[in-house]
Amino acid sequence: MSTGSDTSTPTPPMAVLATEVAALRPRMEAVSLAIHGRPELKFAEFHAQELLTDWLAEAGFTVQAPVGGVATAFAAVHQGSRPGPYVAVLAEYDALPGVGHGCGHNLIAAGAAAAAIAAVRALPDHPGTVAVLGTPGEEMGGAGKVLLAEAGVFDDVDAAMMFHPGDRSLTTRTGLAAAHLRIGFTGVSAHASISPWLGRSALAGAQLFLQAIDAMRQFVPPTVRLHGIVSDGGQAPNVVPAYAAVDLYVRDRTATSVEALLGRVRDAAEGAALATGTEAMVRETGPLYAERRDNLVLAERFGAAVRALGVEIRPGDPDSPAGSSDIGNLSRLLPVIHPYIQIADTGTPSHSGAMREAAATPLAHDRTQVAATGLARVVTELLTRPDLLAAARAEFAARAEAVG
Repeated sequence: MSTGSDTSTPTPPMAVLATEVAALRPRMEAVSLAIHGRPELKFAEFHAQELLTDWLAEAGFTVQAPVGGVATAFAAVHQGSRPGPYVAVLAEYDALPGVGHGCGHNLIAAGAAAAAIAAVRALPDHPGTVAVLGTPGEEMGGAGKVLLAEAGVFDDVDAAMMFHPGDRSLTTRTGLAAAHLRIGFTGVSAHASISPWLGRSALAGAQLFLQAIDAMRQFVPPTVRLHGIVSDGGQAPNVVPAYAAVDLYVRDRTATSVEALLGRVRDAAEGAALATGTEAMVRETGPLYAERRDNLVLAERFGAAVRALGVEIRPGDPDSPAGSSDIGNLSRLLPVIHPYIQIADTGTPSHSGAMREAAATPLAHDRTQVAATGLARVVTELLTRPDLLAAARAEFAARAEAVG
């Protein structure tokens, strides 16, 4: 990692950055709509990867794809003329099953590329390194960022940033820790009418397990979220299911509290199996997502830039409901920000058809232009202001020490 920024290079004015992003708006919007119109699930985002890497290569970035052993990941790097910080803008571009881009990752991806390209154009003789890192598989417990971090992709990165669309604009927002589980029940098949007593229903085990989870909800802290689906309930009504499965997410404020809950979930599975004459197996379908620690120093710099562009933004309420993301794991390794920009009416739920439609509107692209300019501002300040990087590092270290 770099030891500092280059004081000999002035930070570009906001007006210059805004002009550069505005010039990129047609391509940014075209890439966003192309990704939106062809949604791809975790680790199958080859179309999105190609759209983004082609654009970044044309803009003078050196592209490597894949990276970190993840087929749809990429690193697009613009090396400066002299040593300096390594600053990464993160792109997510996976969609949700059945919902498509109901989380607006098309905007995240296109905005990330625009932010990095604008920063380089505004600061052509920049020190250090500007990169766009394509981090696929954020949804459904894919943990693309975790996989890339384990492969060393983030080893030299000094700070990383991205934005997320939503129903309000927030510089920071709580992100819960989350475990992603599959609870499989194995029984004995039999004819469901002629000789059901010879069978042992795996589906009955799954149903009883879900009832146990429902009973548990009264006796966990209010911050806990337990939610799941029957992902396999058998193949035919006249066959006693020999296998059934529940996919369950267990969330809470910290990874430590989530891990403590997992013992109770396993006990519930074993109890349901014992009661139904089946066997239960609990396994994690992906790495545990850690809680998010937004870097407050960098988050406020992003907020100041967005306010200067006429969009009101504030810190999030730490007690408000929240989701989870693999950027939480990254926030334990280096300073990161994950602000939100409003693209839809307040109250529009994420992961919904309404948010999917909102993510393709002119308003969404107007706000993505604002977010990209804000990210470009933070990138260029990190490259040119040693005090900002030092402050971000100090805040990161203090937070890490406080939480242990």
